[in-house]
Amino acid sequence: MKLLALDTATERMALALWDGSAVAEQGTHRLAEGGAQSSTHLIPMLLALLAERGLCLADLDAIAVGQGPGAFTGLRTAISVAQGLAFGANKPVLMLDSLMLVAEAARLEAPVAPGSTVWVAMDARMDEIYAAAYAHDGRAWKTLAAPALMDAPSLNAAWQALPPACVAGSAAAAFGERLHTQGLLTVAGVTHRAQALLALARAAWQQGPPRAPEDAQPLYLRDKVAQTTAERMAQRLAKEQGAAG
Repeated sequence: MKLLALDTATERMALALWDGSAVAEQGTHRLAEGGAQSSTHLIPMLLALLAERGLCLADLDAIAVGQGPGAFTGLRTAISVAQGLAFGANKPVLMLDSLMLVAEAARLEAPVAPGSTVWVAMDARMDEIYAAAYAHDGRAWKTLAAPALMDAPSLNAAWQALPPACVAGSAAAAFGERLHTQGLLTVAGVTHRAQALLALARAAWQQGPPRAPEDAQPLYLRDKVAQTTAERMAQRLAKEQGAAG
């Protein structure tokens, strides 16, 4: 089994390669910016990663890609690159949950007990959060709450119904006291992002079946990805009025 995996859904890009006996990885802790910045260096880095192991695209069994949710430009870049490489090499595609990737990175980074509820909360900008809940039984992840776009009050309410043992991702730092994380284990889920990507890719291959490249689609949770100047001003005014009240 030989797998190439990539994820550019967040501000950090993760790349990984499994050649069946050894791991070669390039990841968030020592390489490139993700999101909108990933389009400039993703393909050269992928090809360099293959070359380091003496492999080419034809040697792969599949290409795994993070489908989101995440930054619009980053998702579009990752899916387009994965589709292009898969079409050119006649290989299938494995679709990975980008929030589950953060949960797996947190599990590698912190003492997350098997079976405990891990909520992933990623800053989605525009005062919103990409959130999902998972639990790992020691062998595989189970989705407890599917990825959704929430504001801080909605996420706090969701935590009342399904209390987290750990909160992973960037939202805890970005939202501060607006998210009720006091007393909870909070993990950024960045340090081991490439290792986590590889683990999810291998699990996806074992679970199967992979998809044809044309069936690879990003997971967008936000219909509108940009605000007009008037909308931004109205949102700022509403916040100021709320604070004054």
